[in-house]
Amino acid sequence: MYYNRRRFLQTGGSLAAALAIGPMACKLASHSGDAPTALPAFGLQLYTLRDDLPKDPKGIIRQVADMGYKQIESYEGSEGIFWGMRNTEFKSFLDELGIKIVSSHCNIDVDFERKAGEAAAIGMKYLICPYKGPVDPATKQPRTLDDYKQIAADFNAKGEICKKAGIRFAYHNHDYSFKPIEGQLPQDVMMNNTDPELVDFEIDLYWVVTGGQDPKAWLKQYKNRFRLCHVKDRTKTPVEDNGKNSIDLGTGSIDYPSILKTAKENGMQYYIVEQEFYPNGSPLEAAKVDAAYMKSLKI
Repeated sequence: MYYNRRRFLQTGGSLAAALAIGPMACKLASHSGDAPTALPAFGLQLYTLRDDLPKDPKGIIRQVADMGYKQIESYEGSEGIFWGMRNTEFKSFLDELGIKIVSSHCNIDVDFERKAGEAAAIGMKYLICPYKGPVDPATKQPRTLDDYKQIAADFNAKGEICKKAGIRFAYHNHDYSFKPIEGQLPQDVMMNNTDPELVDFEIDLYWVVTGGQDPKAWLKQYKNRFRLCHVKDRTKTPVEDNGKNSIDLGTGSIDYPSILKTAKENGMQYYIVEQEFYPNGSPLEAAKVDAAYMKSLKI
């Protein structure tokens, strides 16, 4: 099924126009001119600290809280989403630190209903598919447009599971979904064939730029579909290995004040820092620099 966002906007147009009349119009005009403000909260994708975290999960997360992060996004390591703790134990630990787990990347093909239930039980907002890849692992062949439509159907099914549990499902992009197949972008195919009531998207802004796309154009085109974002800077002198182009926030080439302002205006809810390469120090040092940048940011 093709979920036509344009049709939705057209049918809602007359209502939107009516609401803009009178005092509401003044409020909207005032809102558009609001002065930039600091983010009320921002998070860290724990994969940033993948080399340190498994050795001492509690100690590392304490340091993350001390840096000023109020949210975390986990990932499924060898000890699971909750790093060897029960979900309720993990939440209690985070409560002591004044930090929340809002989401986690996970393997969506194994025990997904259990993961959704455990996530919902502690107030998490999202479970996220981190990667599908441009190659079908079964056939070893490049994915086709039909493959991406099948992926979208599976995302809808996972979204149903999450909805029943009381959380949301989302997909996190890399650059491969912005490379055309038969004149179409897989990212468009996945977004247009998923139900907005069931599936949101986490836009990794670094990978959008790496894929040669304009993040602001995507945020505007798919307003309210991107609810989370990965804030990750890209070096001004990129090398062929994209894994080595990640750099401390504020020192790279991505115009985050402008991009995140657009994100905020188009439905963004969660701003998650991620860094994968650390040319200026250790991962913990990089996370601290990134936190300072996010604190200073006004959008």
